[in-house]
Order: sequence, then C-alpha cells, then structure tokens
Amino acid sequence: MQAQELLLGLRLPELDELGQFFHSLPTSTLVGLGALTAVLAYWLATRPRGITPPCDLRHQSEEVEGGGRRSMLGDSPELLAHYHEDAKTLYEVFQRGLHISGDGPCLGSRLPNQPYKWLSYKEVMTRAEHLGSGLLSQGCRPNSDQLIGVFAQNRPEWIIAELSCYTYSMVVVPLYDTLGPDAIRYIINIAEISTVICDKPEKAKVLLGNVERKETPGLKRIILMDPFDSELVEQGEKCGVQIQALKNIEVQYEHNGVHTTQTTVLNRMSEEPAGLLSILGNPKGVMLTHGNVVADFSGFLKVTDVSEHDVLISFLPLAHMFERLIEVSSCSFCLFAFSEKYQMCHNFCTSHIVFYFMCVFLQAVVYCHGGRIGFFQGDIRLLSDDMKVLRPTIFPVVPRLLNRMYDKIFSQANNPVKRWLLNFAAKRKASEVSRGVIRSDSIWDKIFFRKIQASLGGRLRMIITGAAPTSPTVLGFLRAALGCQVYEAYGQTECTAGCTYTTPGDWTSGHVGAPLPCNLIKLVDVPEKNYFASKGEGEVCVKGPNVFKGYLKDPVKTAETLDSDGWLHTGDIGKWLPNGTLKIIDRKKHIFKLAQGEYISPEKIENIYIRSEPVSQLYVHGDSLQSCLVGIVVPDPEVMPSWAQKKGLEGSYEDLCRNMVSFKAILDDLVRLGKASGLHSFEQVKDIYIHSEMFSIENGLLTPTLKAKRPELKEYFKLEIEQLYNNISM
Repeated sequence: MQAQELLLGLRLPELDELGQFFHSLPTSTLVGLGALTAVLAYWLATRPRGITPPCDLRHQSEEVEGGGRRSMLGDSPELLAHYHEDAKTLYEVFQRGLHISGDGPCLGSRLPNQPYKWLSYKEVMTRAEHLGSGLLSQGCRPNSDQLIGVFAQNRPEWIIAELSCYTYSMVVVPLYDTLGPDAIRYIINIAEISTVICDKPEKAKVLLGNVERKETPGLKRIILMDPFDSELVEQGEKCGVQIQALKNIEVQYEHNGVHTTQTTVLNRMSEEPAGLLSILGNPKGVMLTHGNVVADFSGFLKVTDVSEHDVLISFLPLAHMFERLIEVSSCSFCLFAFSEKYQMCHNFCTSHIVFYFMCVFLQAVVYCHGGRIGFFQGDIRLLSDDMKVLRPTIFPVVPRLLNRMYDKIFSQANNPVKRWLLNFAAKRKASEVSRGVIRSDSIWDKIFFRKIQASLGGRLRMIITGAAPTSPTVLGFLRAALGCQVYEAYGQTECTAGCTYTTPGDWTSGHVGAPLPCNLIKLVDVPEKNYFASKGEGEVCVKGPNVFKGYLKDPVKTAETLDSDGWLHTGDIGKWLPNGTLKIIDRKKHIFKLAQGEYISPEKIENIYIRSEPVSQLYVHGDSLQSCLVGIVVPDPEVMPSWAQKKGLEGSYEDLCRNMVSFKAILDDLVRLGKASGLHSFEQVKDIYIHSEMFSIENGLLTPTLKAKRPELKEYFKLEIEQLYNNISM
C-alpha cells in the first residue's frame, strides 16, 4: 500500500496501468518504439569514448621539497628507475622481448617493390652473439672501456652490431656521415676506437684515408656489412687496417661456438656504460648507462602503452638517442652519446625532444614488449611507400616533417571550396579530440581523411614528435586528420632522450607535457633575462636516474652542465602552466644585447616567425653595435608559389624571391605574427633578405641535427647583413 501511495503521490502509473497503455497502442507504433529503443541501445554501446586520462589533467605535476616538480603518475615518492623487474639492462630488455613475442618477427627490411622480410628475435640474438664473440676473439675486451664504432645507415645490421656490444659489455659509439670528416676523426680519436662496423665500402675508404694521413692512428679494424672488393682489402693492409665482412665473422663463430664471457657484468649492472652518440662540431661525449636508458623508457611506458602488436618505422638516424630508445622499448639497450645541447626528441632530432623526441628511446620501448621494427629503404623520398607496405602503428617524426605533411595536404585543397570543406571537417573532428575521442572511423574520416591515413599505412595509433616547437595549428589539424594520438616530448641527450611528455588525454597545444615519472624538473633563476623561479619561470633543470654521468674526458664541461646536487642544467627557459605542464619559452644561451641595452633571444623570435605560411627557414641577426634586428628568410619552395598567387603574384620560385612585393608581404606577415605573440618593438626585425637556397648540412649552415649554425650563418650572410643595416640607416 505504501508503494502504491508513493506512486500516486508522484503521479506515476502503476505497472498494470502501463501494460494497459501499451496494449492500447497500434502494432506499428510498438514496432517503431522497439526499433527506436534498439537504435538507442546500439548507439550507447558503440558511441565513441574518450581516452581515460591517467591523472587529473588539471593537476599533472606536483611540487616536492627542494623546489622541483614530479609527475602525478608515480606510484611512490621514489623516481621510477625501471618498469619491469626482468628488464634492468638493455640486454635483458631484448631477452624480455624475445620471450614475450614467442620468438616473433623483430627486424624487417625491404628492397624496392618487394614486401618486408623479417628476422625473428632469436635470429637477431644469435647473430649478435656470434658477432660479439668474433669481436672478442679478435682482441676486443668485454668491458666498458672497449668502444666500438658503428658507421651505417638504419638497417637490421645496425641493431645486430649494437646488441652484440651490449651482450658482451662493450660500448657503442654511433657515427654518421653528416657529422663531417673532422668530427668523425675527432670522435674516433677521443673515444680511442680501434674497431668500426660500417655499411658501405665508400665509408670504409673515407676511414682508411684518415689512417693513411695518420689522422686516426688507433683504427685497426673495419667490418663491412655490404660486399667489397679485393682492392679495399689491399688498401687496408698497406696502412695496417684489417678489412673483414660482417657475415664472415658471424659464420666463423657460428661454427666455433659463442664466447663464454657473454654473461659478464652487463647483465647485472645497470650502471654499465652503453654507448656514444655523435652529434656535432667537436662533439661532446655524453656518457649514458643502461640504467639511464631503462629509466627513461620506463617513464614513457608509465605514460602510454606498447604491446607485441606494435610496429615501428625506423628512418630517423640511429645515431640519435630518441629513435633508439623507442625501438628498445619494444626490446632494450644502453649507451654513450656525442652531443650538442638540444631540446629533445634532439639527440636525434633538433630542438624540443628532438623527436629528433627519438632513436634509442623508441627502440627500447618496442623491443621490451616484443614489437617489430621495420626499416625504410634508405631514401626519404620513398618513406611513404615503405609505410604503406609496413603499416606501422608507431611513427617517430620531427616537426619539420609534420609541417610538410600539413602543407602538402592544404596545397592539394587548391580552391576556396575545397579548403573550406577540409577546415570544416577538421573542426568537426577537432571537437571530438577536445573531448578525448581519438578515432579514424568517423564520417569525416571516410569522406575526407581516409586517403591521408592510408598514405601512412592506415593503422597509425601513435605519433611522437619533438626536437623543435610544433605549431599548435599543425598539431591540432593532424590530431584530427590522422585519427591517432600525437604526443610531444622535450629533453636532450644528457637526460637520455625525454624528460617531459604529453599526458594521454591532454590534446591541448602550447606546452611539452608534464615531467616523466623517472625525473624531477626544477626551474632556477636567470636574473640577467628577468626570469625567476618564484614567478614560475627559469632555466629548466632535470634530476633523476635518466640523467647522464658526464662528458667523456671533459670534467670542466661536466661541471658546467651537471651541478653538485645532480641537477642537469639544460640551458632552456621554461614556464610552469597552471595545470602542471611545462612550456619552453626561451633559451639561456644565444642571447645578446642591442646597442640600447635590450636583451635579445633570437631563437625565441625565430620560433614565432617560422609560423609564417611561406617561410621555411630564417635567421634573426643582431649585435651590440646595432639598435635593431634584421633577418635572413628562406621561403618554402612548395608553398611560396601558391601563397604568392593568393597575393596576386605570378612567377617561378626564384622570381618570387626577388620580387619586392612578395618581400614586403613576407615582412608584414612576420611583424604581424610578432605582434600577435607579444614581441616588443625592439624584438621585431626591421628588414629582411630573401634567400632562395635552403640552409643545409651540405652547405655548412645546419648541424647534423638540423639546428642553425649561428656563427656560420653570420659569416655566410655577412655582406647581406651589412647591406640591410645600410638600408635601415639611409
């Protein structure tokens, strides 16, 4: 009775009344209601759901004693040193991948117009053991004083050579030809390298030439991956260098058995050095341990997930830490690295994590979980073809390539209607992304974005970028168009690869994420630039098990970079945002005063101006003798013609670079961007010179990590800069 009284009080019908009501409805109405209910139930069951963030996105880091901040993803106050108990060295990481994959496919490569061919985990491990055993039998020592050079393009033999060193406690020193001959000679000498494993006979001839000129007297052995002729052997014999084939060494020790010293301290000691990464100039040798690499990729694994089903496309130079780390994550390694300061994704990327945020880091992530790594053919122009065949799920990429993708997509939308439709579809997808929904099966994907996704293999689920700031516009569009998670990272070689990373679910732009669970981040005062930690701004400092041990044979530089409390001083200026993420806003170095005493950070200005649609590269110049700034601008050859056409200008790329109207339009656009970003008037360029040739490694204006060589740019454009200042003073 009480229930009936309650129903009457609420004016709700009783069950028998509801039954009578439905019985009174026509059959067609009941069928319609049933269908509507079924549709509603199906929609509720299949509607897109957003990614569940691993923490409160409004509070992604917290302050700890001493002024540093830590990730909110840590399970304890202790910083994360390893993620898996059975994977504390890079050797153990690979063994873990072998076990998880069930001896599945590990390394893949392909020839033109052919499918990928795969080596299994066991095949890779066996070949590494045979090669390592051969190195020991020829006099190499199974300890961290034995440094082995690897001078090759990305390919399976690179990984086999690297793993052979880790198996027998030796240290890898990556080399690559874009370093230039002087840097390669410097690295071989300072690291006392007696053995180099390289891919092509042409590179061996370069190394032999150095020995013949007595510039690298310590080099005694070159092991080649590719076939070579007897003339090369004879050239080596004349200067005391033994030339051998990598496959011959493997076959020889396949019959003789694996060297018994395989189980040396490497398998037990995470503090054992792992490798040397070469970057620039006279590079600094960054000493990294297995523990450094394992800690860094463990921090990454705490943030995101990787499985044995993942496939990585390897095309960034393996001499860069970021890619090696991601690969190892599917497997596992450790090393030394020759480096310049860079912002992650930079030991291999360029500025922000230098994504180039990618080499050792990505390797480690993939190997550790039994994933696969497919190598590109060696020609970046064929990368899209390789991706269509490989169909990767993880794509490490530098911002410059993302910008190219973005520009290419919009260049094909070559009329106002197509461009409007593309933007409309992207905005509809972006509204889902803002709710945390990442998918590639919406109506917008099927109509507008399917071909874009197919050009990258059609099953990407994760893009990782760093090395330089990425435009929020580009990031937002690609997150929508590609239908996959796009992460930004920040770091440098000295902290192994990354120290901050985008938190899953936080798809906002304008920051580089929160601290990884393996390290603390602290900002310290830079009074000369008016940055103070009390205001949440200052030089970014990093502390944790992923921080390097010092520079090889350079205690002075080590003391400058690594303070007595273990904090790595990056040279970057950061700012804490209210949600606990870090934003990189400036550089401590490369600053100068203008004649009137105002401090200038040219890289900050360049990072703003580079957002100009027609601009591909630029260099901002000033000094204490001048009261204003000038710039050297290189337009994008692919974008400039279409951009100029919208301004009513016609002509070839070279003609447009000489056109005064296009010059004025570019300068106005730079000033507009500067004002929108809050630059002071003294931070704006007053005049520019338009140059039609790209800055490159070949012409000596870029480092191997694609960073501007500022002194060289100043000298190269000396006359143009003088003319710009003369024009201003007239």
